[in-house]
Amino acid sequence: MAFEFKAERRDRVGKGSARALRREGKIPAVIYGDKKDPISIAIPYKETNLQIHKGGFLTHIGTVEVDGEQIQVIPRDYQLDVVRDFPLHVDFLRVSRSTRITVGVPVDFINEEACPGLKRGGALNIVRREVEVECPATEIPESFVFDLKEADLGDSIHISAITMPAGVTPTITDRDFTIATIAAPAGYNEPAEGEGEGDAEDAE
Repeated sequence: MAFEFKAERRDRVGKGSARALRREGKIPAVIYGDKKDPISIAIPYKETNLQIHKGGFLTHIGTVEVDGEQIQVIPRDYQLDVVRDFPLHVDFLRVSRSTRITVGVPVDFINEEACPGLKRGGALNIVRREVEVECPATEIPESFVFDLKEADLGDSIHISAITMPAGVTPTITDRDFTIATIAAPAGYNEPAEGEGEGDAEDAE
């Protein structure tokens, strides 16, 4: 989901200048990093608002054109109006192949319909909806996918269940942390030894 913004430099900063920009359909922003001076810019409101609210804005690299120069950036922060939820300001970080950043990568699950624990009435309890990692800015994973096809009641799915791409490292390194668990349904008791599935089906 790469984005492209055409920006203009802004010489004036401050609340008054920001309000004037918003009345013109623009948003104040800044580009910093890569050992270069920060650039104060104005970016289009409509396109920025769309990118922010479609999701994944902080994990995708885009291009901002300033005075004809194409600058590769990744959004690092943005502020929204607390009442009307529209963007007020965006911070962009310049990126290159050598740039490493810390970013939250979303977690996805597959094969829920084949998961033994869920088929037996359990619930998927998601402990972490994203995993914070350090990685090259140009190689941020879209998501981490965890397979539930063998997860049964009481099982925990840990970060070790997937193989990290080269150069990607979780910021938590001292333990095999939990991503999700398969919680047993209320009142569930393990069948006594010798009870078969047929007995359980008859009881239903």
